[in-house]
Amino acid sequence: METQGPGPEQEMVHEHEHGPELVLVEVPFADERVQRLVDEVQAHYVAIYGGPDESPVDPLQFSAPRGLFVLGLAGDAPVAMGGWRWRPELDDRFDGDRVAEVKRMYVSTTVRGRGFARRLLAHLESTGAAAGVQRLVLETGTMQPDAIALYESSGYEPVEPFGHYASSPYVKCFGKHLGSVGDLSRSG
Repeated sequence: METQGPGPEQEMVHEHEHGPELVLVEVPFADERVQRLVDEVQAHYVAIYGGPDESPVDPLQFSAPRGLFVLGLAGDAPVAMGGWRWRPELDDRFDGDRVAEVKRMYVSTTVRGRGFARRLLAHLESTGAAAGVQRLVLETGTMQPDAIALYESSGYEPVEPFGHYASSPYVKCFGKHLGSVGDLSRSG
């Protein structure tokens, strides 16, 4: 079966034995479907940490050229989300790399185990690299072993804690060097 390549705002749709495959669409952070998933992930954080994620998030930080936000759809259902935002104040901490932070990455519990998180993360990495990001960093927590396993298996390494929860005993911060066009002297 032949399919056409992805359009400018979404990737190809593939059927999966457990239902529709993931389609990634760039949307504003304020999109009502994103906000429903934000509510879902915040409820998850309350269940595992006793409170919501209180990291400051400005929706405009996820709009070009400051960042990007992606919604994952399975059929018509919003099931995944994630974005990246520039963090120039962190550049000096990472050897002068141009740094962006992955934020609000989440896959609904109803569709976990289908590789959606890995596809979403790869998409954030490729769009970030295309925009000039040299290093992605992120915060997660000790109560999220699946997220930690995903990041580690995707080449992310522990970094010194940063951000809103830098002093929390539950925070785990990771980073990954994406490289840069024309800069072959840097590795990993």
